[in-house]
Amino acid sequence: MWTSWGTGCTASRWDGSGEGGRTGTGTRGRTSASRRPSPQGEVTLKRRITFRTIRRVVTVLLGALLFAAAAAWYVSDDVRYVVRAGYEEARILLRRKPIARLVADTATDAATRSKLQLVLSARAYAADSLGLKAGATYTTYARVDRDTLIVVLTASRYDRLAEFLWSYPVVGQVPYKGFFSLDKAAEEARRLEHIGMDTYLRPSSAFSTLGWFNDPLLSTVLRDDSVELAATVIHEILHNTVWVPGSVPFNESFANFVGYRGAEAFFRSRGERRNAERAAARWRDELRLGRFYGDLVARLDALYAPGIAGPSLREERQRIFREAQALLAGPVGRSLETVSGAALAERPLNNASVLAQRFYLTNLEAFDRVLAAHKGALRAAVADVARRVAAGGDPWAALQGERGR
Repeated sequence: MWTSWGTGCTASRWDGSGEGGRTGTGTRGRTSASRRPSPQGEVTLKRRITFRTIRRVVTVLLGALLFAAAAAWYVSDDVRYVVRAGYEEARILLRRKPIARLVADTATDAATRSKLQLVLSARAYAADSLGLKAGATYTTYARVDRDTLIVVLTASRYDRLAEFLWSYPVVGQVPYKGFFSLDKAAEEARRLEHIGMDTYLRPSSAFSTLGWFNDPLLSTVLRDDSVELAATVIHEILHNTVWVPGSVPFNESFANFVGYRGAEAFFRSRGERRNAERAAARWRDELRLGRFYGDLVARLDALYAPGIAGPSLREERQRIFREAQALLAGPVGRSLETVSGAALAERPLNNASVLAQRFYLTNLEAFDRVLAAHKGALRAAVADVARRVAAGGDPWAALQGERGR
């Protein structure tokens, strides 16, 4: 397009027969044969003018794009957020080092070497024994300069369990937003609270780019014990394999199931009975907590259904949350095998924090039923769930053997 337009301008300039055109001699309307430009010279000049025109147009367009980008940066929080996220991701990717090389390096301390080797073994198990799409995920390691990688914000309406949604390319709408800055996360939380939202902030040591990048293992994850480390590796690689856009509770609950059940199977395959039993106990705790938060959600839904407001709503909410915290500190907490109920009871409870827990603890028994149907064969169970949700629609309906529309 650019070449055609530029050539047209050049031809018009050199058309000596056009009325009012200037010739090489200054004579109006005609040019002597001896002074007429040669065809080769005319082509050379046409090209020179064409390229000059293209260069000017491209320069103007680049300037306009840079101006638009600068303006968007100034006026749009979303643009600034995406740029910051891209910057932080680039920093992480530039710090990657091959885990195999670090394991072989005698300068790597023994504890770190052991955990890095465990990561390589767990990702190999995820790919070879569970059929997950590991790709190059967790083949590299990156050290970050802080204890907490990101701070995750969840928000909900005050008068009902209705999560606030953020929209992103590829993943669709998600009910949380990660920040690399605690100050920015707190600022966004205050903004949402100002319009009447409940908010909840929590730290996270890992995240997945869903296979778009070769996610490195981050130094924040290495603090976990062996069971949590293996479960995290399998959990995040599961996201590479199955991700239903706009269905975060399904995606995270499924990954939670595969992470802990996969860690149990992984350690059993290595003859590490103690770690295998601990992974099984951790999954049992997830089931117990799933039932606890499911009951709490039912109580809150019943409270909000009539549409009460004002002081009555505030008092009833607080009563339900106090009773829930008492259960965590009491009988529910005592039933947990690997988690401190007392510590859970000290966390703030509101609609946002309840939903944040439910994202990972929704309908967990349904996944266990699929596993039982395959006689405990986790690879077959994962493939079955992936097949059911591949057609689209409601993944929970698909999990129950129905087809979402």
